[in-house]
Amino acid sequence: MSDTQTTGLDRDSKAFKLGSVGASWLDERTSGASIVKGFARKIFPDHWSFMFGEVALYSFVVLIISGIFLTMFFVPSMNEVVYDGSYTALQGAHMSAAFNSTLHLSFDVWGGLLFRQIHHWAALTFMVAIFVHMFRVFFTGAFRKPRELNWLIGFGLMVLAMLAGFSGYSLPDDVLSGNGLRIADGVMKAIPILGTYMSMLMFGGEFPGHDIIPRLFTVHILIIPGAILALIALHMFFLVMHKHTQYPGPGRTDRNVVGYPLFPVYTAKAGGFFFIVFGVLTLVGATVAMNPVWNYGPYDPSPVSAGSQPDWYMLFLEGSLRLMPGWEPTIFGYPISLNIIIPGMVFPGIMFGTLALYPFIEQWVTGDDREHHVLDLPYNTPVRTGFGVAWIAAYLVSILAGANDLMAVAFHMSLNNLTWFFRIGIFAIPIISFIVTKRLCLSIQKHKKQLALHGVETGKVVRMENGETLEIHEPLSEYDRWVLVSYDNHRPLQKGEGVSSLRAKASSFFFKDRVEPATPAELREALEHSGHEEHKIKALIGS
Repeated sequence: MSDTQTTGLDRDSKAFKLGSVGASWLDERTSGASIVKGFARKIFPDHWSFMFGEVALYSFVVLIISGIFLTMFFVPSMNEVVYDGSYTALQGAHMSAAFNSTLHLSFDVWGGLLFRQIHHWAALTFMVAIFVHMFRVFFTGAFRKPRELNWLIGFGLMVLAMLAGFSGYSLPDDVLSGNGLRIADGVMKAIPILGTYMSMLMFGGEFPGHDIIPRLFTVHILIIPGAILALIALHMFFLVMHKHTQYPGPGRTDRNVVGYPLFPVYTAKAGGFFFIVFGVLTLVGATVAMNPVWNYGPYDPSPVSAGSQPDWYMLFLEGSLRLMPGWEPTIFGYPISLNIIIPGMVFPGIMFGTLALYPFIEQWVTGDDREHHVLDLPYNTPVRTGFGVAWIAAYLVSILAGANDLMAVAFHMSLNNLTWFFRIGIFAIPIISFIVTKRLCLSIQKHKKQLALHGVETGKVVRMENGETLEIHEPLSEYDRWVLVSYDNHRPLQKGEGVSSLRAKASSFFFKDRVEPATPAELREALEHSGHEEHKIKALIGS
């Protein structure tokens, strides 16, 4: 068979020769051929849960593309103008140039509203994908050595994405976004001594000032995207350097990666998946309305509409502010706004600070300093999984609390009763979630151990001649049995020899309740017993 038939390329064609000359010229000046070849042969494991990181990346690309289009028409100015555009309900109304340009984009620019919708939906998808990806990493222990730094980079990306979202939906200068800025102004002013000066600096004077929209515009289109791009590049660099984590299975160890090469397999899949994400976002943006600012009107500091909620990822802050009682003690004649400081700064600080530092906390508790490239199954780490579920529960409770007024109206319930329910729930529900999740994980571990030892119950029972009944089990394959018995079996650290009392207690909390994996002796005994029962059953039925 000829080379042309094998590769599908005509080596004598002008296009092939021109491409070869160009590639050689570039390689002689960059020495990039070896790098490209090595990168193309990089092996990546295949699992559906790894796709959430790709969804986040592709959503960010869509954000960049749609954002470039929107930037061409948006006017980041708070100068007052009179609207004379296509939307008749607001014609003659006084508004900022920012809000006027947003209406112009929505009603007078071909494709403007579609791009606004795509941009907003891409931002929401970006945040969802980041959160899901972060907790996939968390629950499977992919943050362990040597990936602690990459965990912090991912955490930084999540925080930057939240700031990008907040700065972005504040730009139209409508009533809803203005109320969000008013809350941010209140949180800043609650900081003792410095708060007022910080607010004046940010807004260029007394709220709302005339500088906040241009400043947010610079932050939104330049500073935060640049920082996100830098962190994404760093994140991908560490991903390649450390190699990708993989789920446990036969032949998969901390010293190898089982999967497919980047080129051509993942290159083709990634290209197709990007267009799927782009297509879905375009479809949703074209059919589902999002942030109709013309219904809210231009920002006016005097009215505050009911049912004003930010995007979902910032709603937890709104909820925590609503739940906090009106505590405002006075110290030396100065009021201390604990009703804002605690929910607006302390609560988010504890929530996100604990999440960022968890890899180091777990490493300190376990004393495990080994490199890990094989992931944990979540049920094999009950305390970590319980903590993650508790964190999510606290986040969801605060999100629901941010919509307590809407829930009270929709379900004809007392707003005060709902507020008290969430005040109690913000403490009780995470604790209950932790306990239930931990017990479920331990129960699953026991069940998996029984599966490894005895196989899958078939539901068939055989009665022997002597009256004995035997249940028929279908043994697991070697692959499935290996996955169930090969996981780290941490034990509590004992006080002494460099282990402090606090560390010993923390280790006991993590590992006191555990299920030991099936030992080789237990497996051998179970297999021998299973073989004996199978022999008796075959002898009875004559097979």
